[in-house]
Amino acid sequence: MFIVVSYDIVDDKTRNKIAKTLLDYGTRVQYSVFECVLTKEQLHRLEQELTELYDPREDTIRIYTLCENCLSKVHVLGLGKLTEDEDVYVV
Repeated sequence: MFIVVSYDIVDDKTRNKIAKTLLDYGTRVQYSVFECVLTKEQLHRLEQELTELYDPREDTIRIYTLCENCLSKVHVLGLGKLTEDEDVYVV
């Protein structure tokens, strides 16, 4: 599955932990946006890890799953391309 994760985290320390966790699963494409290629199990594990890190009263994490049809409609303007590396996630 192709997953896009974005976040808005208030605390710097927590934000860094979130970013480090996401680096184990995907590629940073913007400061607070990651693209990941994951299985359902890996996505579930990622959600569990993120849930332990953030404060739901102050922070927001958004996870978007793109279907193959939707993925073909993504346009990248400027530098960069969609993540293709399936070796970025934790096994």
